[in-house]
Amino acid sequence: MSSRIVTINSRDFDGSIGKSWTCELVEQRGRLLVLVGKFDREVSHDHLGRIERGTISHEYYWLDRWYNVFRFHEPDGSFRNFYCNINMPPTFENGVLDYVDLDIDILVAKDWTYSILDKDEFEENAAKFGFSPDLRAKAVKTVDEVIALIERHQFPFER
Repeated sequence: MSSRIVTINSRDFDGSIGKSWTCELVEQRGRLLVLVGKFDREVSHDHLGRIERGTISHEYYWLDRWYNVFRFHEPDGSFRNFYCNINMPPTFENGVLDYVDLDIDILVAKDWTYSILDKDEFEENAAKFGFSPDLRAKAVKTVDEVIALIERHQFPFER
């Protein structure tokens, strides 16, 4: 497969775009898309701190799963951390990958400790947008699934 540029849209539950960026699609295996991007400027992030220009992001999206995973590497190539979004399964059409971010995130540090982030945002938006009980339960179950992958160092959480 020749690589190509993909636009990623992280949407809020109301459909509006919260963040948008581009990456290179480097592999598609069944329902898994593997993309790689490079930060073209320094970014300040609430949970990740300062992300240097040149930081590499290996991004894993499954078209049938409720999460995605980012594996960050410093500009010198050294491993930085993982960052996982709990989201509704994405769509991929005409070079655009769209997903609805459900706000809960999991940050995995270099030493493999992890933190569950933004549960309060999830609860606020669940109330604001009237998330169904099934949607709420699926988000919570997905957090448990991702934590199990992290703890067992299963793909893509390999050492």
